Amino acid sequence: MSAKINVGGVETFSTVDFPEHMAAVVFLQGCPWGCPFCHNTSLQPIDAETDFVWEKFLGFLEKRRGILDAVVFSGGEPLVQNSLEEALDDVIALGYKTALHTGGYRPEALRRVLPKLDWVGFDVKAPLTADAYRKATGGYDKIDNVRQSLNALLESGVDFECRTTCDPRILNIEDIYAIADSLKKAGVKTYRLQRYRQVEGDATPDSECEKFFADKALEKYLHESFPDFAFRS
Repeated sequence: MSAKINVGGVETFSTVDFPEHMAAVVFLQGCPWGCPFCHNTSLQPIDAETDFVWEKFLGFLEKRRGILDAVVFSGGEPLVQNSLEEALDDVIALGYKTALHTGGYRPEALRRVLPKLDWVGFDVKAPLTADAYRKATGGYDKIDNVRQSLNALLESGVDFECRTTCDPRILNIEDIYAIADSLKKAGVKTYRLQRYRQVEGDATPDSECEKFFADKALEKYLHESFPDFAFRS
């Protein structure tokens, strides 16, 4: 019996959401956060009705075996949906690798699904303090949950990267140093900085969005802290 999961949309082919893999991306409905840089705000209401049929998507995956090799569960925040584990089972049964994009909202849910994952993209929204996360997520300040999720990921042995979207309205250069120091101390090996793309109605100058990537001292520090560090568009 297949999972009963609420899906807001699908990207049928991606080469960027799971490094070195050709994947389909499933955008799960629901997110408890209100990050100001979010481009998927329609996915935030967890109970929003959609016409997506999970069984039809599984049929699509059956036909794409040998072309696609992975399925990425993104969002929204996939960990809010209790049926995520069953959906992963459905995908694994078809022979696909699995990946997850998460901000670490529910560490207990993450621990349950980690044995079923091949890779995780872990979004670090801000320096790991309650005040910084409250600002970056529209009010969420349970920073212990984020820390527990990161620790669970580190302990699991599952391949992963941490990444931060550099929204200049909520982050500055010093914040990136603080995030990097926390991640390095925790034992994280792979870190990425992602460019902020202005959301609708935001008039932030491009120069402000690019300042993180133009700072050579920051780039040098990040390469020293994380040998395979990279910027991401």
